[in-house]
Amino acid sequence: MLLRLAYLSVTNAFALLRLLPMSDRDKDTEILALRHQITVLERRLGDARPRFSPGVRAFLAALLHRLSATTLHRLRLLVRPETVL
Repeated sequence: MLLRLAYLSVTNAFALLRLLPMSDRDKDTEILALRHQITVLERRLGDARPRFSPGVRAFLAALLHRLSATTLHRLRLLVRPETVL
């Protein structure tokens, strides 16, 4: 599990480096595309919930822990905000 968490940390650090030179418009477009993909995935899954590994859960919690409960409930997440809190 620690190896998986380390892998996720490194790959997301590289993703962050990729975002630095992007314009706000490009970032907004990517966010909209990702939100649309989440909507399509939720529609296909129906009542089923995706299953995340403990490493993925830990990484999501680390990314989202500073957001308020109100903000978490407004976001389109595949995890429940209670899981992150």
